Amino acid sequence: MENSSRPTSPAEPATGPADRTARRTSGPAHSAGPGAGLGPVAKAVAGAARAGVPPAGQAVVPPTAGAAGPVATRRADTPAARADATPDPGMAGADPADIDAADRACGGRRRAVRIALGVDAVASAAGLTAGLLTWAPTEPEPSRPLTGAEAQRFAAVRVTNQRDVRSGLRLTLGDASARLDLVGWIDWSRSLAYVDVGGPGAGPDRGLVQATPRLLLARPDPAAVPAPAPPPLVPPADGWRVPAPSARALRPALDLLFALAAPRPEPPGSLPEGDGRWLGRAEAGGQPVDILQAPLPGGGADRRDTDNPGTATPAPTWPGPVASLPAAAAPSGVTRPLDGPARWWIDRDARLHRLEGRLPGGVPVILELQRTNRPTLWPVPALGGRPGLPRALTGPEEDRLARLPARLRADGGAAVTLTAPVAPGATPHGTGWVSWTARAAYLAVGDPAAPDGRTLRRYDPGGLWVTPSPGDPVAGPPPLPPPRAAWQWRPPATDDVDALLAAALRAGEAAASPASASRVRGDRAAGRTVDVVEVNTRQGRVRYWIDRDGVLRRLELRTRLGTYAQLDLDPGRTPALPPVAPPAPPPPTR
Repeated sequence: MENSSRPTSPAEPATGPADRTARRTSGPAHSAGPGAGLGPVAKAVAGAARAGVPPAGQAVVPPTAGAAGPVATRRADTPAARADATPDPGMAGADPADIDAADRACGGRRRAVRIALGVDAVASAAGLTAGLLTWAPTEPEPSRPLTGAEAQRFAAVRVTNQRDVRSGLRLTLGDASARLDLVGWIDWSRSLAYVDVGGPGAGPDRGLVQATPRLLLARPDPAAVPAPAPPPLVPPADGWRVPAPSARALRPALDLLFALAAPRPEPPGSLPEGDGRWLGRAEAGGQPVDILQAPLPGGGADRRDTDNPGTATPAPTWPGPVASLPAAAAPSGVTRPLDGPARWWIDRDARLHRLEGRLPGGVPVILELQRTNRPTLWPVPALGGRPGLPRALTGPEEDRLARLPARLRADGGAAVTLTAPVAPGATPHGTGWVSWTARAAYLAVGDPAAPDGRTLRRYDPGGLWVTPSPGDPVAGPPPLPPPRAAWQWRPPATDDVDALLAAALRAGEAAASPASASRVRGDRAAGRTVDVVEVNTRQGRVRYWIDRDGVLRRLELRTRLGTYAQLDLDPGRTPALPPVAPPAPPPPTR
């Protein structure tokens, strides 16, 4: 209850109920005046309304001739107007003159607020329309010559690939029904590519491929689905062969992959002025890239002798045995992997993400690199097997190598299985026996790709005896006893298969020198852990797979082609290997 006993101050006039009621009706919301709580635009319009200035776009109505006082206005009979005319319940009992003044002030404020909100809506719509127009893509920048920084970045592309070691890839070769699709990986540090080949134009090339700059091994699978998929990380151990030169349509694309890496950046000025252009910007791998047009840095493919991706051992200098099988085609001279300039998608760190160009002959090629997809690659056995770190032999390893001849003679012999990718289109397989006590070997050797090429071979210190053996080229071990046929003699080690069998016989005679041996890696053979020991001999580079009990499980020979021929051994009892009957002497002439 209000305390009415408080004396009034001289500066404070006495107030009655009507005055207090009028003050309540013009509380804080009204006392702030028109425009309170409005934005800048609304405040400006409200101020204009109070000053008698009409809003923008509203015509000024001149006063009626003869009228006195303010301009008479007519308010429409609308719900808003009727609401404005309704007396405020809080004004009950107030002086009618005060009510009329409050009503006029409230109506003016409402009109000002409505006008301000309308102007705000129009301004917002205009701003939104202008914003939508500015979101349209800008016109592409015109192409121009490369700047100095762009030329340096382009010159560093190949060394960046070498530094990054590996990358996933998807390569499209050709178009329409002749298109080939390659999916897999490239390891620039070991010069090894491993891809699955598909596409409508794959034909006999469909399947798995592993390649180095000088070698290409394929594992055909004509029944595979046309769409390629990433190959298995651990490649199958069997079924690999060196395709014939006529079936090597993939070689130009593989040469391009290997040409995209180099140990050093290009020298300054290697890209002639005017040969490179900047074409535009794009996005690749979630980051911005520049699209450049230029020829391949460095010119041609680097055909270094990196045929042994499994080790860091230098290439042999020995000439190798003379091959009696079809000789490998010598690599051609350095060629340009790309025909003319290509388009390169390169990021700010000089990493290549995409390439579009043409191979020699005008074949279109598109390469996409997946920089984060980079597993360690395992070369197949014909390329030397999985990577290793060569080192000198330890004491126990030297002891097992020195005792190997005595151990082989104590075992007596072994059943053997031969796999020798020695030439394009020729991968002989064989089965038979080796006897270190009789110093002889007897095998049936054939090639599934050459049904009429199965031969029987018997090795002894006197040389090699050979005779044709019609039938299935992989029918199994040779017949016993050896047939009495027209055997032909030839000097030992006249081809890579003969050299491998001769190395197997010599392993039971004299120990290899530890000074010429190194341990390539540890591996497994016949379910046992083995040390792969490589020995440089006069006949070539030979690998001994020796288990921890000193048993020889596999013998490998580096062929003249650069592949590895394998002879797997299963020690145990072997049948007697009698000498073959020499050919009958010709009848005397009269």
